[in-house]
Amino acid sequence: MIRINLLSVAKSKRGKRTVAAPAVSGSGPNLLMVGLVVVLLAGTVNLGWWYKLNRERQAIAADMAKAEKENRELLQVKARVEQKNKQAEAYQRRVDVIDRLRAAQSGPKELLAMIGDTVNSTDAVWLSKMNDDGPNINIEGTALSIDAVANLMANLKRTGYFKNVEMKESYQDEAVHAMQAFVFTLVCEKQAQPQKS
Repeated sequence: MIRINLLSVAKSKRGKRTVAAPAVSGSGPNLLMVGLVVVLLAGTVNLGWWYKLNRERQAIAADMAKAEKENRELLQVKARVEQKNKQAEAYQRRVDVIDRLRAAQSGPKELLAMIGDTVNSTDAVWLSKMNDDGPNINIEGTALSIDAVANLMANLKRTGYFKNVEMKESYQDEAVHAMQAFVFTLVCEKQAQPQKS
């Protein structure tokens, strides 16, 4: 077996061998420099990463501030819309009340017009008094004959506004001497919904 001594060994004067340290030449990499470069690269990468994260944090903070501002503006708009809706509802309630009052107001007008037309179309009948007692209408008048009263009752029933027309009383007026006159009182029961004929 052959041995090769790669280390240069200097012989000492006294006969002992000493091991010489390897010679460092400038041609090989310096470990200190390599370590320093690695540390600088790691620091640069970490600094770049921190800078990137910091920019993302600032962008998120700016987006959150913008979103909060928009949210506040939307809340103000929502409050204004709710206030306008409440005003519109109050206005609509007022309009509905006015419409109901108008409808109720036109009811007696239509009733009076219908009774006036019915009396005008019946011969020899004059009304002297009319009372609205809720579900009934009481009519008092004068007629030249009992047949004229019967015709008036039939005409009132035919209008569709009354479900029943009854004679409460009828008598001959003794105060009128020149002709025959009958005083009558009719009770007319209203329909729930008038039926137009």
